Amino acid sequence: MAYAPVSHDPKLPPIRINLFSDAQSKPTQAMREAMMRAEVGDEQLGLDPTVNELCERSAALLGKEAAVFLPSGTMCNVAALLAHCRPGEEILAHETAHILTSEGGSHAALGGIQVFPLRGDNGQYSIDTLNAAFRPISRYAPKQVLVSAEQTANIGGGTIWPRETLAKVAHVAHERGMITHLDGARLLNACVATKISAQDMAAGWDSAWVDFSKGLGAPIGAVLAGSRDFIDSVWRWKQRLGGSMRQAGVCAAACIHALDHHVDRLADDHANARTLSRGLSQIAGLDVQEPETNLVFASIKDGSMSNDRFLAEMRQRGILLTTLGSRVRFVTHIDITAPMIDEALQAAREVMRAA
Repeated sequence: MAYAPVSHDPKLPPIRINLFSDAQSKPTQAMREAMMRAEVGDEQLGLDPTVNELCERSAALLGKEAAVFLPSGTMCNVAALLAHCRPGEEILAHETAHILTSEGGSHAALGGIQVFPLRGDNGQYSIDTLNAAFRPISRYAPKQVLVSAEQTANIGGGTIWPRETLAKVAHVAHERGMITHLDGARLLNACVATKISAQDMAAGWDSAWVDFSKGLGAPIGAVLAGSRDFIDSVWRWKQRLGGSMRQAGVCAAACIHALDHHVDRLADDHANARTLSRGLSQIAGLDVQEPETNLVFASIKDGSMSNDRFLAEMRQRGILLTTLGSRVRFVTHIDITAPMIDEALQAAREVMRAA
């Protein structure tokens, strides 16, 4: 499930259209100016007013008691699960979940925690699948303590978990005395697409987080929220993992700017993704999953071309893509314009026609 590597060959043309990931987005000039104006202090001592404001706003956004600013979404997942779980315990998550495929086995390496993979279409498991995964309590089996979901489901195609399903998953888990954790890497994409608030989407989940460095365009940062006691425990892991910072208000200011100016515009990314999907689906040899948000996945049919060759040919045209699993992924974001979508489609037509 790993990302395809990016070549740094100086002989290649410059990257003009970066559809590799929304994490490739760069801060706007207005965001940079907000960062320069930020009031700062020692974040570790609670003295950075900009970090404090971001955490307060993010906790309110997600409907939780408290929140903590962390350098990355991955650290949100790692710190949260290490705070929630103990060595030898088990997490239930989809088999393509980020915590299972893309975090270097950190939960096992650092916490002795294992992840039990659940199957399901488009990156989501059903309530029946979840119920079937529960085991009777036994000294022979690991204790199942936590259920996780990823909103949106990245490898599933950027699909949106329905709010009703998320609520049911949380209810079922809590009935069994388990903890719930919502990976919110693209949570606000789901909220904008469905017009459901982040608070409603995260209702019933013990911990949830928002990433600011993807579609929201900040250069760094994510905020994890939950109960005050939970956030106190996360702070210890933040310290252990090297995530505690000093004058972090410079980074937090970018996230605040994103909350104020970049949330509603996620709809533009979704519109660009739909345009891209429609165009790709008209190219012979490509099988395209219809996007629900800003991720477009395409499979090359009939072995007419390998994914690696397709990526290489597109890169020769100044367009950067990646693969996840067996499919090519195109990701729209704040730096991708409608004319860029047209140019990427023309390049894809040329590449597939040559094949």
